[in-house]
Amino acid sequence: MSKSELTIAMPKGRIFEEAYALLQKAGFQLPDDLEDSRKLIVEVPNEKIRFILAKPMDVPVYVEHGVADIGIAGKDVLLEQKRSVHELLDLKISQCYIATAGLPNTMLNDIAPRVATKYPKIASDFYKEKGEQVEIIGLNGSIELAPMIGLADRIVDIVSTGRTLTENGLVEYEHIVDVTSRLIVNPVSYRLKSERIRDMVRRLKESME
Repeated sequence: MSKSELTIAMPKGRIFEEAYALLQKAGFQLPDDLEDSRKLIVEVPNEKIRFILAKPMDVPVYVEHGVADIGIAGKDVLLEQKRSVHELLDLKISQCYIATAGLPNTMLNDIAPRVATKYPKIASDFYKEKGEQVEIIGLNGSIELAPMIGLADRIVDIVSTGRTLTENGLVEYEHIVDVTSRLIVNPVSYRLKSERIRDMVRRLKESME
C-alpha cells in the first residue's frame, strides 16, 4: 500500500459497530453493509482504507508487526498484552470494566487461593498490588463456571451489565479498571503516514465532541 493508504485492524462485534459508526460520523464515506461481509479483508478504495477484521486479542499483534497501520482495541487487551504500539485516542466506546467476582459470602481460600481468568497478567498484577499471593488459572471461555464447579475462589473478568454474573449466581467483589476502546498505531506507520493518521485523529475527536 502507498503512503496515503491506511490499513485498519478492527474486531467484529460491538466494538466494530460502534467504531464504524464513529468513523462514518467523522465524515469517512464507508459502505453501510461492511459488517455483513464474510470477508476478512475489505477494501474501501474511495477512502484509500483497507480493513482487517480480526479477533479482539489479535488487533494489537497486527498493529505491532506493521501489517496494520492502526487498530481499534479494548483497553483490557492493551493492558494484558503490553504490545509495542502507541495509544493515540480514547474513543470512549464499548464501555465496560474488569472486576473480581465469585459466589456470594465467600472468602479467598487461605491455603491455596485460586483465581480463574482470561486476563492472567491483569489479575496477577492486581493481586500483587494487594500483597496477596494467588494461583492464576487461565481460561478462555465461560469464566463464570470456575467458582460454580470449585475450580477457583474468584474470577477476574470483563463486566458490561453484570447480567451474566447474576444469572450464574455470582456477585462482584472488586472493581479493577474501567475499559473503553482505544485507537492505536504502529510507531513506524505513525512516522511514515503521520499526515493521514493525524487527520483521522482530528476528525474522530471532532465527531466525539
